[in-house]
Amino acid sequence: MKTAFVDVDSQLDFLYPAGALYVAGAERIAPAIARLNRFAAARLIPVISTTDAHSENDIEFRQWPPHCIRGTWGQRKAESTLLENRIVIPNRECKIEHAPQIIVEKQTVDVFQAPNLARVIESLAAETFVVYGVVTEVCVMYAACGLLQRGKSVTVVTDAVKELGPTKTLKDLCLAGAKLSTAGEILGLDC
Repeated sequence: MKTAFVDVDSQLDFLYPAGALYVAGAERIAPAIARLNRFAAARLIPVISTTDAHSENDIEFRQWPPHCIRGTWGQRKAESTLLENRIVIPNRECKIEHAPQIIVEKQTVDVFQAPNLARVIESLAAETFVVYGVVTEVCVMYAACGLLQRGKSVTVVTDAVKELGPTKTLKDLCLAGAKLSTAGEILGLDC
């Protein structure tokens, strides 16, 4: 069964204290995300990385403070999470290409509202997905639930996600059919 890894929103505005929408303690998961991405690349497992790519007056800013505005420092992915060979799929209809890391831009918390994620997943023909990133109860949850709703097997890496506060999201994801694992368990597997 083909596997893909999903690195959700590991962007500077979320991961680090100088970020516009910093998630307290998120910088501690950046090394695990980097290791998971490199592990996948070394085994020719595709990495789908989602990134917010907002305009300055984005409608999402009615609910959340401005963050990850296209072209700003905060919109960039943490350097350690980037693979050498990568492509960016913009948040508009475009040709789907492949690389070890496929960065899918989005403008909403639900990555499946981006016009290209479903096409990327279909083109990869993966059935099993390993999901990690920020924020557990928002974008990670939407990514994992979207995959589960499409009949995919999902494993959430518990020590490579970070939540805003106390949450039962991981429990809810398990009830929906997801499995939980740690980065160490994933890295010890030969996928």
